[in-house]
Amino acid sequence: MRDWRLLAGIVMFATTPGTANEDLDAAFARDVLIIQASEFACHRFDIYVAENDIQRRRGLMFVRDMAPMTGMLFVYDRSDYVAMWMKNTFIALDMLFVRADGTVASVAHNTEPQSLRSVASKEPVKFVLELNAGTAARLFIDENSRIHWERAHGTDE
Repeated sequence: MRDWRLLAGIVMFATTPGTANEDLDAAFARDVLIIQASEFACHRFDIYVAENDIQRRRGLMFVRDMAPMTGMLFVYDRSDYVAMWMKNTFIALDMLFVRADGTVASVAHNTEPQSLRSVASKEPVKFVLELNAGTAARLFIDENSRIHWERAHGTDE
């Protein structure tokens, strides 16, 4: 476990976020996180961070495309049941519901663009990571996976 943390820390601080979206850049901080998909696979993602109510309400609404290996991390003050929807979201997404310790609680695959149907966590979570639809299946990201992310202003996992 310690080796993964070290690897994640090195990769996160040795890299900077990649391709940008000007609208998202204006509204969200950018960062990098690592998903440990299995004992043998880690994947680096450039992320936009939604940390307050205004950012979480906006999310990826009106985004027409998102670069591969890019996502949005919704960060909540405390663990709780979380429900997301796809109103005004034009791209299909995979949603990873993540516990405070970084372990993936559940994955909602290929959510329907512009749907008003709620996509909810099955247990209290502290984070939701939205990725392009199909990414979780392609990279074998599931309930055995874990995210590694450190806030710019302090450690969090």
